[in-house]
Amino acid sequence: MAGMTAAELSCAELSVREVNKALRQLPAGAVVRITEPRGRHNLAVGLSGHLDITICGNAGYFTGGLCDGPDILVDGFVGWSVGENLMSGTIRVRGNASECAGASARGGLIVIDGDASSRAGISLKGGTIAVAGDVGHMSGFMAQAGTILIGGDAADSLGDSLYEAVIYVAGKIRSLGSDARVEELSSEDVRRVRELAAAAGFSHVRAEDVTRVASARNLYRFDALKDQRY
Repeated sequence: MAGMTAAELSCAELSVREVNKALRQLPAGAVVRITEPRGRHNLAVGLSGHLDITICGNAGYFTGGLCDGPDILVDGFVGWSVGENLMSGTIRVRGNASECAGASARGGLIVIDGDASSRAGISLKGGTIAVAGDVGHMSGFMAQAGTILIGGDAADSLGDSLYEAVIYVAGKIRSLGSDARVEELSSEDVRRVRELAAAAGFSHVRAEDVTRVASARNLYRFDALKDQRY
């Protein structure tokens, strides 16, 4: 596109700090390739405004964390906490994601084309996470708001201590966590899942066949025993 700034940043030549500094100096709408990532941690973090970023290979912990606006594509796997505290924008991982994908994300869309390890969506606060494959144990732990779509199976303790977030699972659920329950799928749920699956590019998810998991709301409050002090 005419007038669009394009840049290439090599992790073989620049430190992570230098890469992130260069990203912050680019104008909105710039297209960026980060090459030779070699599993580096903290790539493309703390960015505001829109950038189109491709990380050409595997990345480490906290990729795309604390961002507000960029579109990030990781052409490989990622370590812990991809998209941690994401405010807006998108992150797509072409491979698998390690622990805590999307931790505390407040907005935006995080798409994992492979599997995600344990605690995906931990403490989710309004963002949207879509995993094409399976997720590990305690995914959705203490998720307070937002949506998680799982295109494969979920391991033990799904949705433990869930609050207002909703989890949709296309495959099997090994077990539910404390205060999580299966609820009836409504026409609005089907619409939401269909739209999210389309946005994520998941052709294998049938919106009518997913399982809805939400909070039973028994842990919202508790009654102190008589004369008990804290």
